[in-house]
Amino acid sequence: MNVAPATSTSELGKTVCAAIVIFMIFTPLNATESITVVSWGGAAQKAHEDGYFHSFEEVTGIEIQVTEYNGGLAQIRAQVESGNVNWDLVSVESQDKVIGCDEGLLEVLDDLELPDGPDGTPAEEDYLEGSLSDCSVGTITWSTIIAYNANSFETDPPTTMADFFDLEKFPGKRGIRRIPEVNLEFALIADGVPVDEVYDTLSTDEGVDQAFAKLDSIKDFLVIWEAGAQPPQLLADQEVLMTTAYNGRIFNAQTVEKQPFVIIWDGQVRDYGQWVIVAGSPNLKNARRFLQHVALSSSLAGVANRISYGPVRRSAWDLVDKHIPTGIDMRPHMPTHPDNSKNVLTSDAEWWADHKDELTERFSAWLSK
Repeated sequence: MNVAPATSTSELGKTVCAAIVIFMIFTPLNATESITVVSWGGAAQKAHEDGYFHSFEEVTGIEIQVTEYNGGLAQIRAQVESGNVNWDLVSVESQDKVIGCDEGLLEVLDDLELPDGPDGTPAEEDYLEGSLSDCSVGTITWSTIIAYNANSFETDPPTTMADFFDLEKFPGKRGIRRIPEVNLEFALIADGVPVDEVYDTLSTDEGVDQAFAKLDSIKDFLVIWEAGAQPPQLLADQEVLMTTAYNGRIFNAQTVEKQPFVIIWDGQVRDYGQWVIVAGSPNLKNARRFLQHVALSSSLAGVANRISYGPVRRSAWDLVDKHIPTGIDMRPHMPTHPDNSKNVLTSDAEWWADHKDELTERFSAWLSK
């Protein structure tokens, strides 16, 4: 048997001291704390960063690591179910916060204290109805709209949702997102269903058939998009005559990139942008601090003054003014402006939470035919 030579006490002490010195050299005494925040990229993410990400970092000293995704719960579900959660906060659509909360994929926030408005109004009275929930904190009002490139029309451009489906009057390609949400609502609105009857109609088999039949009428002319950056590019390249799009993406293209795009507000489907915390967040305490900072009226206005997504706190509206990059008045570009709100449908998050799986399956099958 070979026996290793004994190490003297003094030699051992020297070794330990050397290890401590190396550890101190390579380990910061005040390691920077961080959280991982998942957003949609593009102009909206830039508005978030300038509107309140940077101020949060300055106030708290906590670094924000930003990553991007295209929506949905698949990545959140995979992290939670595997027990390997590396996202802290995610910006989600309303139906996903309902589903995610029901499935236990999101942290419950019912004990989160949100700041009062500048005039002392309690948060629960200051937020628009439906923009807060047990698992989410709302931030913006945004819409899916129809947009076109003015250079594609010499005269008589489209003005209504029905025009999007009128191939005889407006022949050409159309862009739609690869999900059933909004597309089914748009189809029924174009087919003459009043906005206040859309979800009642979709709650029947006949109504769903009606929506798909309307989509069938333009199916051979569809270009499918997934990421929010695609519709403005499709319009700029004139690959489509019209496309569904996020209103803020089109606003950014209009104002910053000087693109000749036009928004059709008729039949817009409005929704609330929501921040949620992934269940099992490795930085839960700091993630909650982030939500409290986001909820400040000044934070919400900081975003609204950079992109045309309205704040969900009434008190923040008083702080909405000029577009910081260009100086134009922001209010006329908001989905909630009276001139843009003559025929509006607010997305029913609870309805989609109940019907999302079956309609996603049918929509995917319809696309593949």
